[in-house]
Amino acid sequence: MRPDASPHLPLADELSVVFARMAGLLLSEETVDTSLGLLSALVLETVPGAAGAGVSIVDEQGRRSAGATDRRVEQADALQYELDEGPCLAAVAGRQLVRVPDLATETRWPRWAAGAARLGLTAALSAPLVAGERTLGALKVYADAPGVLDAHTERLVTMAAAQAAIPVANVQHRERARRTSDELRQALAARDLVSTAKGVLMARHGISEEAALGMLVARSGGEAGTLRQAARTVVDSAVRRRR
Repeated sequence: MRPDASPHLPLADELSVVFARMAGLLLSEETVDTSLGLLSALVLETVPGAAGAGVSIVDEQGRRSAGATDRRVEQADALQYELDEGPCLAAVAGRQLVRVPDLATETRWPRWAAGAARLGLTAALSAPLVAGERTLGALKVYADAPGVLDAHTERLVTMAAAQAAIPVANVQHRERARRTSDELRQALAARDLVSTAKGVLMARHGISEEAALGMLVARSGGEAGTLRQAARTVVDSAVRRRR
């Protein structure tokens, strides 16, 4: 246990400093890692007996660690993802704080507990990152002695997890908006391509718009992806004829 760690540190004051630094960051994947690293470092320095801290992010891209204070945190996290069990995943699934007082007596996740113990860890505490109805991951602290993660630690980690959820949610929201925008642009481009191809077929064969669309569908086999390919072939052939 570090001599400078104390269960009586002013949580609001300690957290407000880091929160202010986080608020000044222009959020991207890189700066989110930086802000989560600041938060994890604060948790590590504030919790008596803490051996490491970090964040597990769980989203459409999978499970991954961010802001880990050392390699052991990343290894303990990787075991959870590999074995599909552990306190962080349980905190995410249950949307509640999960404490492991002593890995030696843990029975909920025996394979993970045994693996984490081999890394020299003895206890863990995980709090979910919640934004509205979504759970984005979990903030965790690992300890090097059993029984040191007390009610003070629970309060600190819960407060820190609430703050960590903000940049993660913002980046994920922006990424989803970007993907939606890209998909919309692609859909509009495909629509315009099909419209152009229909116009080519109507002019070439003197047929109606409905008949031209029927020709494209027949060439594509009725599949959306090949419909675009069929439209592209028609448009490209019209361009070649003009040369």
